Amino acid sequence: MVAQAARPSFIDLYTPKLFTVLREGYGIDGLKADTLSGLTVAIVALPLSMAIAIASGVSPERGLYASIFGGFIVSALGGSRFQIGGPAGAFIVLVAATGRTYGLDGLLLATFLSGIFMMLIGLLRIGTFIKYIPYPVTVGFTSGIAIIIFSSQIKDLLGLTLAVPEPGALVPKLEVLWQALPTFSLAAFCIAVASIAIIVALRLTRPRWPGFLIAVVLTTLAAALLTLPAETIGSRFGGIPQSLPLPHLPDLSWSRIMEVLPSALSFTLLGSIESLLSAVVADSMTGRRHRSNAELVAQGIANIVSSLFGGICVTGTIARTATNVRAGARGPVSGMLHSVFVLLFMLVAAPFASYIPLAALAGILAVVCWNMAERRQFATLLRSSWGDAIVLLVTFLLVVFRDLSEGIIAGFLIGTLLFVHRMAQTVAVEAQVPDFGEDVADSAGNGARRPYDPATATDRDVVVYRITGAFFFGAAASVSAVLDRLGEHPKAYVVDFSAVPLVDSTAVAAVKSFAEKANRGRAAVFLSGASPAIRKALLAHGVRPPLVEYRGDIGEALAAAHEAAASPAPPLAIVASGTH
Repeated sequence: MVAQAARPSFIDLYTPKLFTVLREGYGIDGLKADTLSGLTVAIVALPLSMAIAIASGVSPERGLYASIFGGFIVSALGGSRFQIGGPAGAFIVLVAATGRTYGLDGLLLATFLSGIFMMLIGLLRIGTFIKYIPYPVTVGFTSGIAIIIFSSQIKDLLGLTLAVPEPGALVPKLEVLWQALPTFSLAAFCIAVASIAIIVALRLTRPRWPGFLIAVVLTTLAAALLTLPAETIGSRFGGIPQSLPLPHLPDLSWSRIMEVLPSALSFTLLGSIESLLSAVVADSMTGRRHRSNAELVAQGIANIVSSLFGGICVTGTIARTATNVRAGARGPVSGMLHSVFVLLFMLVAAPFASYIPLAALAGILAVVCWNMAERRQFATLLRSSWGDAIVLLVTFLLVVFRDLSEGIIAGFLIGTLLFVHRMAQTVAVEAQVPDFGEDVADSAGNGARRPYDPATATDRDVVVYRITGAFFFGAAASVSAVLDRLGEHPKAYVVDFSAVPLVDSTAVAAVKSFAEKANRGRAAVFLSGASPAIRKALLAHGVRPPLVEYRGDIGEALAAAHEAAASPAPPLAIVASGTH
């Protein structure tokens, strides 16, 4: 008898990976490795955090605060050894739309509420189910996000001056940008192209070098030395502060909460998915396993703290997490040090940041969009099957032209319906049962399907059905149609459940209806091979003697059915089984 694995305790589920690493023994070698990897990630995160914040419609320090406060907490309390938290490109559209509609205070409140919701998702252990988001949904979502982010950078890439505020929706945005083409700035365009070229060249020749930071430094120096007429962080935002803000609680009035609630829920859904996807990527690169619910609790706390200090949404970032792993990180200390290094960079280099051209940061985000687009996966899914293609395109088109949340929800619902349809197609009902020649152990853990005399299968008084596959609501109608073909009115039925891994209430109702119909025709019904779980479900819905009789395997059921068929009159129990 195989002993069942003990269920993980609350402590096992929510213990931060930092504590696990420290218990395992964390020495000076680990600290050196984490210091180097943390510095590497901070160099990548510094320009990226500012670029994401600016693209989101807020000042650049809001992205830095998210990396400093939120990133530190994600690593210190999270369920992944290598997760790097901070502002993510996937949030740009949602953050920008929320900021335009509700202002900065409303944006911080939505971030605060999303942190509470993420904590609840983790504490209720719902994080485990987020992994069931279909792959075409994630590909369609990220590809759609890439299109939207890139469209938001066209203004700074071309140095355009808009006569009206830039719309959030794609089509109106493109119309406004087209009308502003006469204001094209050659200087801004050259800076953006140079930024992209430097990043691409370094990736091809020196992939370990911090391409983002080098591109920003070189283009900033070139713009300053050549006095190029390009908009900078200083000209638009007045520079970056050299100090940290004091914590401030957002407006928690009921009316304000209800206003921003839809945005908060969108932040929660997107942040949960993005964080766990990032943790899964880290697992695949290292062979480790993250604690999904602990990760969501940490992400929730990180968003609460980030909003208190004026930072935007925090989530697990796939690119920075992958950089952390490649840089040789040993544990969460690397992510914590990354936040410390970002803080030091901000305090020391804040005056220099005022000279950074916005076109250079737009070039960085253009490269990020190219990497996010998942072009190969998109093309593969379009060719793989019509179902995956539909889910992919629906998600992608809704994200691009409608709304991120609508795209995710619609894609998930269509993917679920397709899954139900595919599962229903795998369920089969065989009339009679073939001679296996030997005992066959069922992989689902149900009763064994035993051999029996083939002559019995041709007995006109005994009909045998074997159901194969998950017997649930999606397949109940087709299975019922087969079972209800009573044909020549046999005296006994055997329904073999040994190849059925699960049943639901709809399937049980179909079995009960079949048994009642058979009993009215004075035919006995025997159910064989049902596992304890399936038998419990059947009994709970009234599928019990005298309506049916249970047998352990097909051999016992056939013997009992043959005996019942040979009886001169139906047993009293069977005659009376039509009443309840």
